[in-house]
Amino acid sequence: MKDQASKPHFETSAIRTQQDRSQFLEHSTPIYLTSSFVFEDAEDMRTSFAEEKERNIYSRFTNPNTSEFVDKVCEMEGAEAGYAFATGMSAVFSTLAALLNSGDHVLSARSIFGSTFTLMTKFLPKWNISTTFFNSNDLDQLESLVQSNTKIIYAESPTNPGVDILDLQRLGDFAKKHELLLVIDNCFATPYLQQPIQFGADLVIHSATKLMDGQGRVLGGITVGNAALIREIYLFSRNTGPALAPFNAWVLSKSLETLAVRVDKHCENALKVAQFLEKQLAVDWVKYPFLPSHPHYEIAKKQMKAGGNIIAFQVKGGVKAGEAFLNALQLCSLSANLGDTKTIVTHPASTTHSKLPEKDRLAVGISDGLVRVSVGLEHYKDIINDLNQALQKIEM
Repeated sequence: MKDQASKPHFETSAIRTQQDRSQFLEHSTPIYLTSSFVFEDAEDMRTSFAEEKERNIYSRFTNPNTSEFVDKVCEMEGAEAGYAFATGMSAVFSTLAALLNSGDHVLSARSIFGSTFTLMTKFLPKWNISTTFFNSNDLDQLESLVQSNTKIIYAESPTNPGVDILDLQRLGDFAKKHELLLVIDNCFATPYLQQPIQFGADLVIHSATKLMDGQGRVLGGITVGNAALIREIYLFSRNTGPALAPFNAWVLSKSLETLAVRVDKHCENALKVAQFLEKQLAVDWVKYPFLPSHPHYEIAKKQMKAGGNIIAFQVKGGVKAGEAFLNALQLCSLSANLGDTKTIVTHPASTTHSKLPEKDRLAVGISDGLVRVSVGLEHYKDIINDLNQALQKIEM
């Protein structure tokens, strides 16, 4: 256990946490593009498969690049262990599939990523696993929704795409009281802005495709947290095969070295863009965690270092106005991704959450006019200028 006084800062750990150097004493970790690893003799092979010692056997199990990436995220999140996945959704699915049994019940926030919602409503029921959804803005209802077979509480904060904030401490206390597992998707905040384990989360999930990569290059996911739970997830995953590729792991590990400086700039830009949008006549409302107008501003300030890079706002005029706005953008990209260096504008009702029934979309505030902006690293004035000229195209 390291002396707390000597524990390196976040930025230092992101840069200096790495696997042992090879005989070549490389400064930057090399890429280990190999599917398997050789053994010295039969006894070495036997003890390795018997897990009597830690060593690389097959890259579906572990690989030096994936191990380095996992170690960095564990250090950042304050987690005991972790496992890296091919995508964020493979992390979500594998985590739930590894820990849930037929007959179990999940208590999930309704405001979650569209594919996660589909997983819980369409696929988990095939294995007799049920889900009850709660309003992200009303945690008082949790007591009435918990069942005798409830095993997991699942939530995002900030939420996708409405940028709602859940009180992680309340969720942690509730989970502990009822002896439930708390699983938090921390993708929007990243471990730089928020560490859910500090508030009682047992597991934390990330789509590393987003801000962790930060440049829209590779797919990846990761789950970190309690070592015993990660062991179950690891055993499930080494047999079902959703492992992260070594090259992607190498890219993501290098990306983490600049996570802090990138996210600082993302947040600085996003706050300025959000402040601009609040003043526009063509905009009904704006939600950004570090705007005082956000309904959970005080909670966001308590559990986050800054507000992140995602802004949600609604244009006046519904679908036609939204289409006119998106079509008029010149600098910003139209894409379903987020967390890129480039500013990305998305219309959730027709893209990321289009598979949700209308009543479910509206229940979490995803109206036809809702726009999600992933603020990038361009100069903030250029981002604002593009949004401004596009807003002028809306007929009111």
